[in-house]
Parts: sequence; structure tokens; C-alpha cells
Amino acid sequence: MYRDNTKVIRIGNKVIGGGNPIMIQSMTNTKTEDVEATVAQIKELEASGCDIIRCAVPTMEAAKAIAEIKKQISIPLVADIHFDYRLAIAAMENGADKIRINPGNIGSVDKVKAVVEVAKAKNIPIRVGVNSGSLEKDILEKYGKVTAEGLVESALDKVKTIEDLGYDNLVISIKSSDVMMCVKAHELIATKTNYPLHVGITESGTVTSGNIKSAIGLGLILNQGIGDTIRVSLTDNPVEEIASAKLILKTLGLRKGGISVVSCPTCGRTQIDLIGLAKQVEKMVSKYDLDIKVAVMGCVVNGPGEAREADLGIAGGKGEGLLIKKGEIVKRVPENELLNTLEKELKNWRN
Repeated sequence: MYRDNTKVIRIGNKVIGGGNPIMIQSMTNTKTEDVEATVAQIKELEASGCDIIRCAVPTMEAAKAIAEIKKQISIPLVADIHFDYRLAIAAMENGADKIRINPGNIGSVDKVKAVVEVAKAKNIPIRVGVNSGSLEKDILEKYGKVTAEGLVESALDKVKTIEDLGYDNLVISIKSSDVMMCVKAHELIATKTNYPLHVGITESGTVTSGNIKSAIGLGLILNQGIGDTIRVSLTDNPVEEIASAKLILKTLGLRKGGISVVSCPTCGRTQIDLIGLAKQVEKMVSKYDLDIKVAVMGCVVNGPGEAREADLGIAGGKGEGLLIKKGEIVKRVPENELLNTLEKELKNWRN
């Protein structure tokens, strides 16, 4: 697989590339200058399973805030910089574990060189990021429009600029909101470079559309052995991004641990609030690091059979329900005790 052959890069206390586990990233939506709010959000994301966090650095105040933020968090911090090379330097001087820049909008080669010299001195990796919305005029003219080939050419051109300055501690990201273009671009670049790739579908939308686009795009890319870190970009609370990323990796068999919840789609036989119950179960099990499957079924007619492949299951009836283990009915309990009964089993679970 491509992933096994990518260059190993250290980001703070994490390592990516070379077949290491795929890391989940997210980005804070607080003002980075607001240290208290930013730290609170990072800690919430870390508790949800975020491995690496990225923060926007649009001002010098934000760059300086990194020093205080770093004192209070334990996951690596990536500083996201556009346009002003001085912000990239300040972010590194204040403890950023990695910086994300687009050399194309940083300015002259001398400005890029100034950034690279500091990164080199501190051995801080640089993520070279190219988005479909920021392709250079000459590449757009060459291909006539935004294309996968243009994205790859732009990214590799930026990489060469930094390589020519004597630095190769790099990660590449090429993002587009066009899912299939993004997939094609990753297929192309994976054959042309061995730098680790950060994968995501940019500007993918709200929870519903964003999750669907990201699941399809990331699924197609990751299943080919391409990608070393991922972000599910959603117009919502960043915690939602982590939950989605974990599920995508787990579904692809790329991450173990965490309870999988399966639930039936409801039908005319359903006599309990299955939708509400399934949501409660999904929220409740998120705090358990058990590698098991839990089924939430809507009726006692098909419940036991449908839950047979699950380790634990509950099936609703009229005012009551069943607790099921490995497809066998264990006990019958009142409907309002189903959730507590299931949690009690999880607390005492032994694999």
C-alpha cells in the first residue's frame, strides 16, 4: 500500500507516515487569541478522539497565544497561516508543532525561505496545502479549469520550492469540495511522491451533506491505502467531525476500539420511541472503549434474530423490551429501564 511507503514525520508527540496509524485531525473554530475558549475546545476534541488539532493564526496576537495554549493541552498543535510569512515564524517560535502554509500565497521565495529556515532550525514539519479554490492563474489557464491534474501539479510545484531550499520535513494536502476530483487527485499524487498525505473533502457542508461527501471521498481514498491523516470538514461543532472520522476509519477496518451501534430503520411494528432510544444509546456508548457491537431493535418479532451478530442488543416491545446477548434473550425489562439495563451490562462487560 502507498501508506506503508510514505515518509515518517513527527508532529509533536505523534508520528505519521510509514504505515503508522491514521491520525484524526480537526480545527478549532474559536478565536485563537481567546486562549481560554480555544483550550476548552481542544480538550473537548481530545476527549472525543482528536489526535492533532489545527488553529487559525490570522494575527500576531493569535501566534503569540500558541505559547499559552500549548502549556494547557497534550495533543500536537498545527498553526494555519495564510499570506503573512511573519505569522508562520512567530507561530513556530511560540511552540507550534507543525505549520500549514500555501507557499503560493506567502509571497516571494525569500519570504518562503525565511519560514523554511526557522522550520529547519526547529525541525518543525510544514504542511503544504493546496485547495481547488486557490489554484494559480497559470495552472488554471493550462488546464482550462480546476482539475485533479492541476491540483497535483500545483502541490508538487510548492513542494519543490521548499525542497530546493533544502528541507523535506513535509506533509501534503490537496483538497477540493468536488469529491470525485479530490479522489482522482489523491490517486495521482500517491504515485508521484512519498510524502505523507493529509486527506479531506474541503467545504463539504453541514452534518448531513458533509458526512455523506466525506464518507464517500475518504472511503474511496483510504481504501486504496492512500492517506496518513484525515479531517472530516463539517459546518458544525468540530466534535461532530471526530465522531464521523472515527466511524469512517472503523468501518474501513483501519481503526479498532469503540462500540459500534447498529439499529433498525423502524417500521409499522415499532411500538417504542426507537429513534430517541437509538440516539441515547449512541451517545451513552461513546464513553466506553470496548470493541463490541451493540444492536438497538424496534420490535420483539425480528429483534433477537437481527441482533444475533451483535454482542449485546435491546429490542423494544409494547411498554417493555428484551435484553439480548449473542442473539439469545437474557431478560425482559420495562421500556423505561432498557437504557439503564444496557449500560449496566456494558459496565460489567468482559471480552
